[in-house]
Amino acid sequence: MSRPSLEDIFAEDDEFGLLDVKPRAGRGGPSQDRGVAALLEVTAFYERHSRLPDPDAMDHDEMRLGAIWDTVKLTPTDQMRAVDRLGLLNEDAAPTPRSWQDDPVDADIPDSLDDIFADDDLDVDPSLVSLKHTTPSAERHVPDHRADFVPCQDFEQFRERFETVQRGLEAGERKASPVRKWSVIEPIEGDFFIRNGLLAMIAEKSEMTARGGARDHRLRVIFSNGTESDPLMSSFRKSLNDDKTARMVQKVGLGPLDPEWESDQLELSGTIYVARSRSENPEIKGQRMILHKIGVTSQDVARRVADAKNDPTFLLAPVEIVATYSLKNLSRSKVENLLHRFFAVARPELTVNYGGRRISPREWFHVLPDHVGQAAKLIEDGTLHQYRYDPASQRIVPKN
Repeated sequence: MSRPSLEDIFAEDDEFGLLDVKPRAGRGGPSQDRGVAALLEVTAFYERHSRLPDPDAMDHDEMRLGAIWDTVKLTPTDQMRAVDRLGLLNEDAAPTPRSWQDDPVDADIPDSLDDIFADDDLDVDPSLVSLKHTTPSAERHVPDHRADFVPCQDFEQFRERFETVQRGLEAGERKASPVRKWSVIEPIEGDFFIRNGLLAMIAEKSEMTARGGARDHRLRVIFSNGTESDPLMSSFRKSLNDDKTARMVQKVGLGPLDPEWESDQLELSGTIYVARSRSENPEIKGQRMILHKIGVTSQDVARRVADAKNDPTFLLAPVEIVATYSLKNLSRSKVENLLHRFFAVARPELTVNYGGRRISPREWFHVLPDHVGQAAKLIEDGTLHQYRYDPASQRIVPKN
């Protein structure tokens, strides 16, 4: 039996209708069907995202849909207009979104951060843009006093000491040792250093204070070029560590037991000052007329108290100088210690809060300026030990 040909096969009855195939509409078929399908898909996208698809989008599906839409919307049909319930075919109502690759329009560029945060469409929690735990610029710590270099008005009384140390260095009687990095230096009055090529002498080391929450001293440093400065001891120490050429000048003698070892100690005259606080703290303001600070300094008194409002030693408030008494041929440090011990019975319990710590200044007393003047005269006469201060009667009286 021979095999049937294709003609024989197609000539047979098509019992199952397998050969009854309708021709498929090609790409050149009715364009309105493709346009309506695209419009419906774009309508669904717009309802989800409130915008038209972007043909330049990074997402592939959105990019494909955007490209199709850009094509079909150019030739809308009546069928497309009939199903355009959102009016997407009206370009004015729904313009094509700008691409992220396009240059920004000048009007869209904000001029400042304030313009950005003032945008009505930007819903930002105020707590995210408000600064907390930060001191406003108007209230930030701005010291009234800086340790600048100023001419030393009494340099003549130090000149011979500088010349002696310089001769000792040149003759080899003194040595200049490098300051080791991060070494802890505790200068005392009379110590010499070399800083930035100049001889520097510690002329005064004031009473203990607490700056930045740490215990510290204010120094008076005289330089061989006739200038002086009054940095905090910690600042002076840091300047030595930062200067690679800094040196410590060796003392004369063989050690602390050698009598010559103390020859650099200063026995400078100075000024006793009595300061009154101008604090608005009710506790201090209520006793202002009887509460006074007793200090002794070898530098200008006004410069010594210039930064009082930032110094816990001065109760973190400005002060006014109500009396000064000159010292001549007397040790400044010894006079200060004598006065503080003499009036110790009139020392109140004062505390100030500084840097989260409670600090108790020890230089304030319930005395009058005249009392300090009387005590200074007794020190000069060498008879202070014969008297005592009576806080009950507020008088200096002879010892029994």
